[in-house]
Amino acid sequence: RPPEAEEEEVEVGWQEKLFSQFEVDLYLNESACQTPLDWQYHEEIKKLEKAGGRKNCRIFTYTDHDRFTNQEELCQKVTDLDHEVPSYLVERMANVRRRRQDRRPVEASSLKSKIITWEPSEEFIKNSHVINTPVQTMYIMGDLGPYGKLGHREYENVLCTIKVDGNGVIIVKPDFTGTKGAYRIELDGEKREVWEYTIENASAQVQPEAEEREQRVFRDLYGRHRDYLSGLVGSDFEMPLPGTLRLFMNGEIVSAQGYEYDNLYVHFFLELPNQWSSSPFQQLSGVTQTCATKTVGWDNVAYFCYPFTVEMFYTQEDEGVFPYSLPQWPVLYFEVLSLDFWQRYRVEGYGSLVLPACPGVHVLTIPTWRPVELGTVAEMRRFFIGGSPELEDLTYIRIPSTFKGKRLSRYGFRTETTGSVTFRLCCLQQSKAFLENSALRQRMQSVLDRLGGFSQQSSVYNVLEAFQRARRRMQEARESLPQDLINTSASTV
Repeated sequence: RPPEAEEEEVEVGWQEKLFSQFEVDLYLNESACQTPLDWQYHEEIKKLEKAGGRKNCRIFTYTDHDRFTNQEELCQKVTDLDHEVPSYLVERMANVRRRRQDRRPVEASSLKSKIITWEPSEEFIKNSHVINTPVQTMYIMGDLGPYGKLGHREYENVLCTIKVDGNGVIIVKPDFTGTKGAYRIELDGEKREVWEYTIENASAQVQPEAEEREQRVFRDLYGRHRDYLSGLVGSDFEMPLPGTLRLFMNGEIVSAQGYEYDNLYVHFFLELPNQWSSSPFQQLSGVTQTCATKTVGWDNVAYFCYPFTVEMFYTQEDEGVFPYSLPQWPVLYFEVLSLDFWQRYRVEGYGSLVLPACPGVHVLTIPTWRPVELGTVAEMRRFFIGGSPELEDLTYIRIPSTFKGKRLSRYGFRTETTGSVTFRLCCLQQSKAFLENSALRQRMQSVLDRLGGFSQQSSVYNVLEAFQRARRRMQEARESLPQDLINTSASTV
């Protein structure tokens, strides 16, 4: 075997067609040419023959328009089984043309009015159910047949597959060789020949001017897309007044577990402290449905999944203090009760929950208790006829609303620990003070980045932040003084 046949190096461009010996023999025959692409290949091969023949020997390519590319997409297997039975999704994926899809341009006005397709067609469902991103494919092949017997389809092997989708993502499989070493192909023949090949990226480096121009194009494209999304969403958002905090909470009473009796329900209400308010139509209390319990592990659990929504507003009297001082937060009071077949109800437990001060999702499990009386008479009454000691004021669970002193004593009040209730709270906070504070933080951060050091950075930031607060308070104090007092002191100085 000649030594030049053992090694070959070819530089291949994107969608560059390199003919194999089989294609040369095929397309030179005019009777085998049927499609316009076949006749185009026939003319190109005739020109190659006049110019001295093809330069490549074993390495050739199949472009996106070739028959091999279409057949390869339909014949791909999900597993390596010899007798694989394609599933329903595989068959549907095979029927969807992933490359060069014809999409009609849609105007922006129609997109705004058709964000949701209420009556989708069968074709729309088929194209939306599967991944149908337009993809262009190219195969770099190798003719690994014996020397002097090139042009047989059974010796063709895929060396590299390159795909580019509509989003600009390039997929090279297998990857560029790099430091991993050459790839190996072992043929199933008498001689058990082993071929090795490497794949390298021979693209020229982008010039700085071209890269900067590309970045400008990307920024312009992203800016237009951001404006397009802003047009879809709109700008009709209700902004709170300065010095006002808006707290929006989507809550859910998930479950109650560990109680003595079955058929539980929860009664709850929300207490708003001073400077908190809500809309007149906002419901601040509620009762869940009666739910039977099921045994989960060692506990009897009742799953309520009861949702509720609360919207509250906090108005700061001293605008210069917020958000540096934390206000008193709303409290959720609840009681768990049971109702049996004879319509006897019993108090199973009391509990309270301070709403989370941090926005986000919070899952909280709150233990409960109930008051008890000494002796067996109260427990017998609870068992036979229902009823139990109850609280007239549910705020006694935490701090009674009528309490005005400094110390609260509950000496002599007997209670018993019962089960627990699980809440899931999704909290949102909105305030202009957050926007101003974040802008101040970003402005200070840009200066502090030059100083370096995390400890020095935090200390300097705290000093600057304290200076801003002191300056704001001094300005407010100066505005509150009489004008003649300010002028007199200035003339004296």
